[in-house]
Amino acid sequence: MEHANKNYPFTAIVGQEKMKTALILNIINPLLGGVLIRGEKGTAKSTAVRALAELLPEWEQVEGCVFGCDPADTGLMCSSCAEKKNKGTKLDVILSKMKVIDLPVSATEDRVVGTLDIEHAIKKGEKKFEPGILAQANRNILYVDEVNLLDDHVVDVLLDSAAMGVNNIEREGVSFSHPARFILVGTMNPEEGDLRPQLLDRFGLVVDVAGEKDVAKRVEVIRRRLEFENDPAAFSQNYEELQKELCDKISGAEQMLRQVRYNDKILELAAKISIEMGVDGHRADIGMIKTAMTIAAYNSREDVRESDMLEAAELVLPHRMRRRPFEEGIMDFTKVEEIIGDAGSGR
Repeated sequence: MEHANKNYPFTAIVGQEKMKTALILNIINPLLGGVLIRGEKGTAKSTAVRALAELLPEWEQVEGCVFGCDPADTGLMCSSCAEKKNKGTKLDVILSKMKVIDLPVSATEDRVVGTLDIEHAIKKGEKKFEPGILAQANRNILYVDEVNLLDDHVVDVLLDSAAMGVNNIEREGVSFSHPARFILVGTMNPEEGDLRPQLLDRFGLVVDVAGEKDVAKRVEVIRRRLEFENDPAAFSQNYEELQKELCDKISGAEQMLRQVRYNDKILELAAKISIEMGVDGHRADIGMIKTAMTIAAYNSREDVRESDMLEAAELVLPHRMRRRPFEEGIMDFTKVEEIIGDAGSGR
């Protein structure tokens, strides 16, 4: 596999199944709203994100376009590419890998959204935009380590862009917008402070990770890591077939997603679960359906089942529960299982 020795292979990561699934689901369906990974340091969070980007196939993008526009998708092009396309100008195309764009904790709003040269706009009557991190992130993964330490306002801007797929900049009456469809992956160590509940709710999925407690699995983590460091190319070669299988499965799921259907019973189930679990607002219900559809596609199915809803609930609900002060952030899923069981038996 090309560039195989750059990153640790995704399929070689031991355990952390829920985290791996949440990342894969966001690749299949970028409209899920990203994933927040909470947990201690050294639990393969960054490794998994970079390894997944490495695993994916190359795709077409417009050469020289700062936003990496898809030449086949006019609906999501930047104004410059769309204008050229409308005029019948041929767009030069290159192949590129999905990238992981890092957002530093110290990033200012201007650095994130980009800047407009107001003086240039007044003098020349044309917009001059200096791209920011969101421009680079379009069609890529935006990775924010320690998202809980970011300025709240910057997190707001990020989550707005992630939800809308567009970055809007307005300065002194001059406005500019560009596509900003990215997969947002945030990580945090809960011991260093939490995100405000309003911001937490805006992340589509949340996964809690911890170090492996099983001795055999822990030994396997050490063994694989040392083997990889000793000879990355040889180690990666051992996983080539598994990597290709997963890559094909993800590509198939992306195609399948358009065919996935759900019935009224599934919609009622989402509503019931959210009401019974005391979840505020409607984001959880909608997120649960979208996640369950993506899980069905990942399993090569065109219909959403109750089992998909249970798996989706485990990713969509934990961070949206109303918690009493000092209550541990651990959620009992037996109630959700009961609701789904009752629905399955027609009660």
